[in-house]
Amino acid sequence: MKKVKITAIRKVWYQDLSAKYENPIEHSCDIEEGQIFVSCEGQKPEGLCDSAWESMQTFVKELANGGGNFFDGWMKNPHSAMISCNDGFRPVSFLLETME
Repeated sequence: MKKVKITAIRKVWYQDLSAKYENPIEHSCDIEEGQIFVSCEGQKPEGLCDSAWESMQTFVKELANGGGNFFDGWMKNPHSAMISCNDGFRPVSFLLETME
């Protein structure tokens, strides 16, 4: 099984949506752009939030098992995927890549 590198590429905050729909919260996402996690044997890396993992785990497990080429050539690198967490207010985009 291959290791999968998970890099936080972009983090955004839709302040207009938060103001309109979200109850005030004291603490939100701790992920920072450029932060790297490594999944071993298709498992959730320590420190990665559950919500982000739920969004990407199928892709990570497929890459860890040598798969890829999602959606018939979606990514330039067939052994990668760009996945966003499911937070509608503060989504984080993650680049998933197999490691040699």
